[in-house]
Amino acid sequence: MSWNPALTPGCPDAVGADAIETLIIPRTRDLGGFEVRRALPAPRRQMVGPFIFFDQMGPAEFLTDQGIDVRPHPHIGLGTVTYLYRGSFQHQDSTGADQIITPGALNWMVAGRGVTHSERSPDAVRAGPSSLLGIQTWIALPETHEDIAPSFEHHAADALPEIRDQGIEARLILGRAYGETAPATMHSDTFYLDVTLAARARFPLPVDHEDRGIYITEGSVSIAGQEFQAGQMMVFRPGDAITVAAGDRGARLMALGGATLNGPRHIWWNFVASSRERIEAAKQEWREARWGQGRFDLPPGDRDEHIPLP
Repeated sequence: MSWNPALTPGCPDAVGADAIETLIIPRTRDLGGFEVRRALPAPRRQMVGPFIFFDQMGPAEFLTDQGIDVRPHPHIGLGTVTYLYRGSFQHQDSTGADQIITPGALNWMVAGRGVTHSERSPDAVRAGPSSLLGIQTWIALPETHEDIAPSFEHHAADALPEIRDQGIEARLILGRAYGETAPATMHSDTFYLDVTLAARARFPLPVDHEDRGIYITEGSVSIAGQEFQAGQMMVFRPGDAITVAAGDRGARLMALGGATLNGPRHIWWNFVASSRERIEAAKQEWREARWGQGRFDLPPGDRDEHIPLP
């Protein structure tokens, strides 16, 4: 399916540089064996729509017998979004889900009142050298859904709507955009797109979402005459018609946003909540480690270890 991003001359490009509300330079973190670039939350911006956490994982290169081993750990009050460009890993969680994710597919885990999951490189991947590059995000749940039962959905790459036009290839990972709707169950209005642009291709952001931002993973783009490079996130002023123009080498970016929530969220470790009391209760239950007797259990296939409370 296709859509037409042709622009009325002089319309979106008439915006000024002040259309960019926030420019975010991610912080680099070492997670033991590979690095992540963390764009959200940022000192000047906690969320873009409901997106409250945004990490670029890698690029990382692993030798034979190496890989990632993120032991079982808890979440509340959010949905985790895993999307890979390269590599694969195994997701296991306390809902019973056991899923290998590969590039272009979606893992969508809703923590609700509490879930535990692990992420590890499969044995088949460890049998030789491998690489990993992808994006992990959290979406804060609205207050009406913070305590829902945890759930997990996997959607293969060919199940996600593709939006194409000259010089533009976009995959809709979550939510709605350009008349298409992704299959994952959402609890607030949002959009999340993997966009690849040919050299100098022009891509208009959706105009029917309140909060909008982009993160550049490859190449460069120009917006209102300013050039931005890979590893930067821009958040835009609501209501402006924004067009992103790829540089001479093209670009790949993640476009994200949606409706703002009714207020900021408290974040502590892997917990997100509208109140500190919810976080304190979750901390206590994880500390007690009474698996299966409260909000937390361990994944059925990964019960030998877990990450303790910091």
